[in-house]
Amino acid sequence: MIDIIIETSKYLMILLIGCYTYFNFRFFSLPDLKRKRTLCSRQIQAMFMIHLLAYLIIYLKTGDEKVLAFYGVQVLFFLLYIYLSRLFYRNVSRLLVNNACMLLCVGLIMLTRISFDKAVRQFAVIVASAVITWIVPCIIDHVWQLSRGAWFYGMAGLILLFVVCIVGNTTFGAQLSLKIHGLSFQPSEFVKLTFVFFTAAMFYRSTSFRSVAVTTLVAAAHVIILVVSRDLGGALLFFITYLFMLFIATSNWLYLGGGLLSGCSAAFLAYSLFPHVQTRVAAWADPWSDIDNKGYQIAQSLFAIGTGGWFGMGLYRGMPYMIPVVEKDFIFAAISEELGGCFALCVLLICVGCFLQFMMIAGKMQAVFFKLIAFGLGVVYIVQVILTVGGVIKFIPSTGVTLPFVSYGGSSLLSTFILFQVIQGLYILKQNEEEEYEEG
Repeated sequence: MIDIIIETSKYLMILLIGCYTYFNFRFFSLPDLKRKRTLCSRQIQAMFMIHLLAYLIIYLKTGDEKVLAFYGVQVLFFLLYIYLSRLFYRNVSRLLVNNACMLLCVGLIMLTRISFDKAVRQFAVIVASAVITWIVPCIIDHVWQLSRGAWFYGMAGLILLFVVCIVGNTTFGAQLSLKIHGLSFQPSEFVKLTFVFFTAAMFYRSTSFRSVAVTTLVAAAHVIILVVSRDLGGALLFFITYLFMLFIATSNWLYLGGGLLSGCSAAFLAYSLFPHVQTRVAAWADPWSDIDNKGYQIAQSLFAIGTGGWFGMGLYRGMPYMIPVVEKDFIFAAISEELGGCFALCVLLICVGCFLQFMMIAGKMQAVFFKLIAFGLGVVYIVQVILTVGGVIKFIPSTGVTLPFVSYGGSSLLSTFILFQVIQGLYILKQNEEEEYEEG
């Protein structure tokens, strides 16, 4: 009987997330506010149905009553987060709130299936992050001096990265984290936000050659420290973000071409200098030649995706634990194996939908500073998604970057909450301005 429920539910979940994803893109074509809100309500219904079906299966397979209590607490949190967002921030983007909750929901489902203890810790960080970042939209809407702190953002970021480079803990060959009173966190997850604010503030002041040169030197310092720390995934993320922000601010194709050329040269140099980069590239190029060692992780990821096919094995029918660090870098492979390629593709499209709204908000902002922030954060988000999924499917070498809101990790969660709340603040600011204009 349980097998029948699992088999039936996996198709229902694919259908529901397919509907959710359709509503996500249909939202952009609707001019009427009332119809948009109806669509968002349907998204919430689809999300809660997926959530219910998944945790029903988890309970039937484990028989653990703690799963039911955990499910109930999650439902309460999502309801409070969705409706309190609307209550406190009248002009909040309901689509972004829904998408954040949907991605969190998928992450919690897979983490509960892989490790209940890790899922509980992840949920505790989610609640704490939601509370901590609650005030961010209000700050964006009311504090007008944010553009004046360019050097504060830049120096704070450099100092944090430098400290990690000197005394940071090493994980998989890279110095990534700091441990304070038993708590470990990854500063680069937060520095990517200050980096965007620094770049936006500098280009808001001036896009003269001198200003571009100074900003580029500071940006290069960020990247170089990350390279020395062997956090090459982070270095690539910072480099791409800066390059596109520079191009948007200046519209200079020479800067873009020169940046791409220097980036390719730096990548070749990094490959030549760092053995662990050579290992990852070798595993990416031919994982089958050393499947028991260097190529094991990517080979198991490809096996999982291939085994799952389009419709998945069903929860608890796959072997996601065979993939090393599956709950972090390779969560997308676990989703593909048990929930199916169709489900995983919808998760990816939801991420793309978030990025599209980021870009639409950037396009609507009048102030150059806010426009660059929205664009920069959008690039940070989508590049992180591309690096994660690309590494999982062997499109590019694995970079060790997590999938925002889905992968396990406290620093990644908190920084993504901040990112989304900054975008929400910009959206609310623009909506408030439009209302004041119409009333005037």
